[in-house]
Amino acid sequence: MLTSPASAAAAPADSTTARLRVYNTLTKTKEPLVPVVPGKIGIYLCGPTVYKPSHIGHMVGPVIFDAVKRYLRYCGYQVTLVINVTDVDDKLIAESGKRQMTMAALAEEMTADYMRNLAAMGVDTVDHFPKATDHMGDIIALVEQLMKKGFAYVSDGDVYFDVGQDREYGKLSHRSVESLQGEGGSTAERKRSVADFALWKRAKPNEPAWDSPWGKGRPGWHIECSAMSGRLLGKTFDIHGGGLDLVFPHHENEIAQSECAHGAAQAKYWMHNGLMQSSSEVGKVGGRNTHEVQVGDQAAQEAGKIGKSKGASAFSELLADYSGETIRFFLLASHYRRPIDYSRERIDEIRTSMDAFYRFFQRYERITGESFYGVKFETHRAAAAPAAGAAGSLVEAAAAHRERFLEFMDDDFNTGGAIGDLFDFVKVLNRFVDVQRLEDAAQRRPETIAELKAGTRTFRELAATLGLFRDKIEAKSTADDGLVGKLMELLIDLRAEARKTKNFAAADKIRKTLTELGIVLEDRADGTLWSRKP
Repeated sequence: MLTSPASAAAAPADSTTARLRVYNTLTKTKEPLVPVVPGKIGIYLCGPTVYKPSHIGHMVGPVIFDAVKRYLRYCGYQVTLVINVTDVDDKLIAESGKRQMTMAALAEEMTADYMRNLAAMGVDTVDHFPKATDHMGDIIALVEQLMKKGFAYVSDGDVYFDVGQDREYGKLSHRSVESLQGEGGSTAERKRSVADFALWKRAKPNEPAWDSPWGKGRPGWHIECSAMSGRLLGKTFDIHGGGLDLVFPHHENEIAQSECAHGAAQAKYWMHNGLMQSSSEVGKVGGRNTHEVQVGDQAAQEAGKIGKSKGASAFSELLADYSGETIRFFLLASHYRRPIDYSRERIDEIRTSMDAFYRFFQRYERITGESFYGVKFETHRAAAAPAAGAAGSLVEAAAAHRERFLEFMDDDFNTGGAIGDLFDFVKVLNRFVDVQRLEDAAQRRPETIAELKAGTRTFRELAATLGLFRDKIEAKSTADDGLVGKLMELLIDLRAEARKTKNFAAADKIRKTLTELGIVLEDRADGTLWSRKP
């Protein structure tokens, strides 16, 4: 029988977080978020097997849980986020052989690639990146514990978990042991049951190996995460995350190992993000439309999942064409449990839609003389309030948008709904500028500028909880920038002259051609401004 810490029933320390609900794959329901230890939350996310360069699918989980951690910190929790790195595995051994290098050297190279990509995506809240090879002692100790309790057995140098001894096996994926009966793979003859899985694998010739009580070998995939999560977050922690494809067998086996060893729940909440689907696969998965089966349908999503085996390109290639902020926005633009429809066309749409935000940031700087990125904002939910002396319709509208944003995020971290609210919010900010005619310096009054600043401060506060719009994205400079600027001045003057003489066809052609070239024109009372699309 499993036991849970007495503190698990305690209410959140901060009453403003009482509305937080999380969808738990284990119970298939949304549940109030009640930490194991009041005021603190531990999160473990399954990371990559580092045998080839990262692709966009590897960024999904880290971006989502980076945003989750940011929001939980904003709500007043102390959060520890762990993402593991699998640096010993069959795939690593095979790839290192192909490249004629050691497994350790390959893992180091690919881990560095992964870390560079996370940095480009603004994922910088991770507290620990444990590597399996650094935790061999913890892994071996956990296997020994399972052996002593009768949940594991040795067979010809391998150690297997005895699934038949675990009465609750299958509770996460809702699969019975009987339904798992099959051929059992190449090691079936050494198992008591074909459903049993390896905790420790005996060494093969010329493979990396570690000493153990059962001879030289290496750990099974599942035991690594059980050992590392237990070491860094404790026997029972709050949230275990990962892609939907990990529900079975990986997370099911993690639960079996951890809970049989410790006699306590491994994690209170199991959060699984939808998988990255190629647009060519969406609507063609098993003859079914993924938008109809989307949330929670593991088999359908896995069929269309982007991965190395399906030729996914290196993430560094994508970063050559798009900013990390654009890709981060794309990944957060839908609810985390939905499959993500991936294509460059879709990212192009996202990049174009983001222009609405960047144009407002430029407006704000023109009107106030201050950079949007320098706006100070509240970092704690309970402390946030309009600035003293700032009142009016915009401040009231900002408060309403803030409340709506928080409702989305409180409801199972609905970043898609929250981003939709940011789009509505920036429209309100722009409308205020237009109605108050703030682009005209003569119309500006201290009270309206103060109101604009207060509204913008609230906007930045909310965007920051998603890790968005943290720093200005600088356009790439070239030696021809000076010439381009002069040519743009000439084109703007020619367009103004055409409009003055009512040659609207010529004026429209200039604007249309510039738009096709990625140049945005903004007509204002004091002239026309131009900018490149971000």
